[in-house]
Amino acid sequence: MKIKYYLSAVVLCMILHSCVVLSPKKYKTLVRERDSLATLAGNLQDTVARLRADTARLHHAIYEAKNNYAALNDKYNALNNNYNASSTKVNELSTDLQKREARLKEVEGILRKRDEATNALKDKLQKALLGFQQSGLTVDIRNGKVYVSLTDKLLFPSGSIVIDARGKMALEQLAAVLNKEPDINIAVEGHTDDKRVVNLGQIKDNWDLSVMRATSVCRFLTEVQKVDPHRLTATGKSEYQPIDPANTDESRSKNRRIEIVLTPKLDELYNLISK
Repeated sequence: MKIKYYLSAVVLCMILHSCVVLSPKKYKTLVRERDSLATLAGNLQDTVARLRADTARLHHAIYEAKNNYAALNDKYNALNNNYNASSTKVNELSTDLQKREARLKEVEGILRKRDEATNALKDKLQKALLGFQQSGLTVDIRNGKVYVSLTDKLLFPSGSIVIDARGKMALEQLAAVLNKEPDINIAVEGHTDDKRVVNLGQIKDNWDLSVMRATSVCRFLTEVQKVDPHRLTATGKSEYQPIDPANTDESRSKNRRIEIVLTPKLDELYNLISK
């Protein structure tokens, strides 16, 4: 509207400045020019309004674009941080896995050596004790350990804890092998059948009988055969770990036994596992 007023004022000033009386023709021409200028002014105002609206929209679009860029940049930074953290974790896990695999190979190597030593020990014992195997002596491997099992009739008179001559001969042969194998731990286990002990003086029950027989064997090995006592352990299992649970004389005979359990020392393996 201001532009229209300016144009009208210009036209009026031109008329007044001319100080002449216009002819109808010139007057109409001036009016047309005025109307044309007014139309042009209106068009310019519309153009200005559109430009202002476009400018406002552009400002809003720029504002939204900046916000979107900032949000995307934050997401990118978060993803990049997560990627870096994940990459670090993957590297740590990979390093840890390599260490574990190396330790596993060491453990497998030590266990392989143990198995080789166990099998070699079994072979030596079988050869050394070959003459007693028909008298109820067996040598076998269970869970990586060598078990030398001697029936009670090979070692003790009935109900006794005193080793007889035949039993001493078997233990002498056993000790000869053990004294050459210092890296073997020795556990002597006494086992009985399920019959109650009656009238055996100081021996009150099967617990006593199993423990005392194991102790007798340990004493003979250490005191007579000079096996290092630090290597031995004596235990009594009584009737509670039978070979054959059947209620027959034959089964009970199998269950009355001394088992000498031989285990290769695994200090190297224990040290590795405890790291």
